[in-house]
Amino acid sequence: MFKTTIPIKGMHCRSCELLIEDELKTVSGVKRAEVSWKRSCADVYYEEEVNNNEIRQVVEKAGYKIGIEEKKPLFSKNLEDYIEVTVAGVALFFLYITLNIFGFSQYFNVSTASPTGLIPIFLIGLTAGFSTCMALIGGLILGVSARFSEMHPDANTLTKFKPHIYFNTGRIISYVLLGGAIGAIGSLFQLSSFSLGLMTMGVALVMFTLGLQLTGLFPRISSAGFTLPTGISRLLGINESQKNTYSHRNSFTLGALTFFLPCGFTQAMQLLAISSGSFWKGAAIMGIFALGTAPGLLGIGGITSILKGFFAQKFFKFAGVAVTVLALYNMQNGINLIGLSSILPFSSGTNALAFSNAPNIVNGVQIIKM
Repeated sequence: MFKTTIPIKGMHCRSCELLIEDELKTVSGVKRAEVSWKRSCADVYYEEEVNNNEIRQVVEKAGYKIGIEEKKPLFSKNLEDYIEVTVAGVALFFLYITLNIFGFSQYFNVSTASPTGLIPIFLIGLTAGFSTCMALIGGLILGVSARFSEMHPDANTLTKFKPHIYFNTGRIISYVLLGGAIGAIGSLFQLSSFSLGLMTMGVALVMFTLGLQLTGLFPRISSAGFTLPTGISRLLGINESQKNTYSHRNSFTLGALTFFLPCGFTQAMQLLAISSGSFWKGAAIMGIFALGTAPGLLGIGGITSILKGFFAQKFFKFAGVAVTVLALYNMQNGINLIGLSSILPFSSGTNALAFSNAPNIVNGVQIIKM
């Protein structure tokens, strides 16, 4: 068996690997294909000579190009990026001051004690739905929608929207149930303040990286990803569900399985759900997050056309700054929970994305209120 390595441009996540691998396997003579989005290439194994033009065609059909990906600089060389991020930061500061003056800032502390405490999780979901989640599973939705259109070529616009509804309904329901499950699993462990602090800092680190990616100031870290290995998604049958003949049931199931193919934001929320130590809190966190992603995922090919060009740049810059600041607040909480003093300029009472599950310890003695 022979092997050839083909450079591919345009990949950004593990979902891209799955898509390209499946297309390459359709080429006559190809026995196996292994695609790496981090190395920007595909290893193709064959026994008979393969047609290079056919390989190029299937790669381009999948939405990518054959060629060497240029090495991205660590820092952006575009002055506009820095100006836009500065403007976004100033706008966010004045927004916070305004909310604080009118007493609304309290609604942006995550807590499952009241419905308003879930607002930040919904906003994070909204951002993810138009960015990382869309990039990761947008291809799955488009595939489902395309198969439905092939079966119903004369369907009206409203009817063609049904696959999106079933996909997102399955996604939201699975996020609620599985979010509750991992929250319940978290309750089995008696997490100390130190453990909760480490988990909170883990959430903060993921969100901080994603926030920097959205700002566009550090092009090189855009290749950093927080996704599961492609083997897991294949084991769960995500790719097989995508290939099946369209049915509302398959669309619903595929949406439900996306819980196991998470983007960075989703993984941060999953970690948060575990740290909540409660079925209901975990269900609320993941359910509200999935609900937040719905507008972006529902609108692929429709509403998302609004978020293009000039407006998209401004939106992602602002969202990136907001997520980065929220991550710093969360990092502050984690540092406080493990008992270290922080150099971050935030109040120690901040409760950005932390739950008050940690034991109340005063002078080394745990205080239990009966």
